[in-house]
Amino acid sequence: MIRVSCTTAAFALLFSGPAFAQRTTWSQYVSEQDYFAVSFPGEPSVEEIVYPTEYRIELPGRVYSYENNGYSYSVTAVDYRDAVEIHLARNARCIADGGDGDQCQDDGPEDVRGAIVYASWNLMNRDGVDVTHYAHYNSDRVEGHDVRLTNPDGSRTSATVHMHEDRLYIFESTVPPRAPAPGLFQISVQFLDEQYQRIRYDWVGTRLYSNGYPAPPRVR
Repeated sequence: MIRVSCTTAAFALLFSGPAFAQRTTWSQYVSEQDYFAVSFPGEPSVEEIVYPTEYRIELPGRVYSYENNGYSYSVTAVDYRDAVEIHLARNARCIADGGDGDQCQDDGPEDVRGAIVYASWNLMNRDGVDVTHYAHYNSDRVEGHDVRLTNPDGSRTSATVHMHEDRLYIFESTVPPRAPAPGLFQISVQFLDEQYQRIRYDWVGTRLYSNGYPAPPRVR
């Protein structure tokens, strides 16, 4: 990981509330493993996870998280690049064990294509939450979903879910009751190329980047 420091006092002036009243200094965090960048208000911890998909396989992932004084920010990055092959191997084992028909059907493409929907559903299906917003979204023209929740304790969660180059990203932030929405975290999201440079796609009619389809041209 690379962490590039940048003071964002100008952004702080856009917000009110205890977290921003103290001239919070944010830093751009760059993950070389998962090819994204986002601003955190402190150094995040990194946890290796196993992510269960909708169609019952397990994939490797990481959770980058930071919490302080009732505010929390996290990025969950899940590697779907081997998902289709894992499904094919499972199907082969099923057939070898005497299964047939739907019992051994190939769910790999559906698992990858539906990853954004499944992750969004898991957010909205949390115990006791009130879904206040759900919409199509994009970050740098990378297609995604925007989900906003009010939690049982009155805190509010804003999340965006994206899929880029067969990696699932869940950007999530939670603020205390009556605190302003965490706009800086969300607008700082970047997807990176192999040289860790920011990727931004161009519109082609109504088409933007949708994982699994030919990518539109990049903005230079």
